[in-house]
Amino acid sequence: MNSHIRAPAPERILLRLDWEVVRRLDGLLQGDYRSLFYGYGVDFADLREYQPGDDIRYIDWNVTARMDSPYVRQYVEDREITAWFLLDVSPSMDFGTVDSHNHKRSVLIDFVTTLARLLTRHGNRVGAIFYGSHIERTIPPRGGRIQVLRIINDLLNQPRHNQSPFTDLNPLLKAGLHTIKRRSLVFIISDFISAPGWERPLRLLNRRHDVLAVRLWDPREIELPDVGPIIMEDAETGEQLYVDTRDKHFRRRFQEAAQQREADLSATFKKAGVDALALSTDEDLVRAIVRFATLRQRRRK
Repeated sequence: MNSHIRAPAPERILLRLDWEVVRRLDGLLQGDYRSLFYGYGVDFADLREYQPGDDIRYIDWNVTARMDSPYVRQYVEDREITAWFLLDVSPSMDFGTVDSHNHKRSVLIDFVTTLARLLTRHGNRVGAIFYGSHIERTIPPRGGRIQVLRIINDLLNQPRHNQSPFTDLNPLLKAGLHTIKRRSLVFIISDFISAPGWERPLRLLNRRHDVLAVRLWDPREIELPDVGPIIMEDAETGEQLYVDTRDKHFRRRFQEAAQQREADLSATFKKAGVDALALSTDEDLVRAIVRFATLRQRRRK
């Protein structure tokens, strides 16, 4: 291969994540992604007595205590998982202050690429629905590396809206309800900065599918630094507001409002029965995914 020929951007992103993220995840999770994809594609089948060589993680300790002999759970795995990514690519996803190259949109691309790669390399299918100011694109589920590259390419080429009406996640969730017919694994990836009213379609979607919410956020959305007078701009509407960050009372009110928003979101996910991952723009993606896998594993016990 000619070293002077640069690979296309989607190829470079996939190669980088294969090396920096997927390889590390394989080591930390030992190639067992059951905890991440456990809710769909795996059904409990039977119990049997433990035999030498069985994985001790599948020992049913309650039954073992009753029977006075170790028993393991057996599962039947669906041969194919269909996963959908419901993607919020509205203007607020371009916010990011910790690193000028680490906007919420770039974290979204890395997360989607990683999960799509993990799923498709084991023969599963992935699809995507893009929402900006409206439903802009639907990619039907397919398997293989080419499908992952197509999703990356479409994300990179997704038009960026300088201003738009305030985001409303209702159309994205309703598109999921109408488009996804077969029971699937559904990742909703957004900052969830939205007009109200999306809670009901979220609950309906979770009744039909295994839904995982991935909430992207930036530290400066939670706590303002003391940097003097600044002009803050609403990424959704373009509205500008002059504020003085030297005012500690303003900074405290800002932080309290952000914390209340976080609490409200957590309550909404809990009420809908949806597992949620809060993913910051300054967080290591591998650590975040391992943390999420551990959370799901605990909740399934």
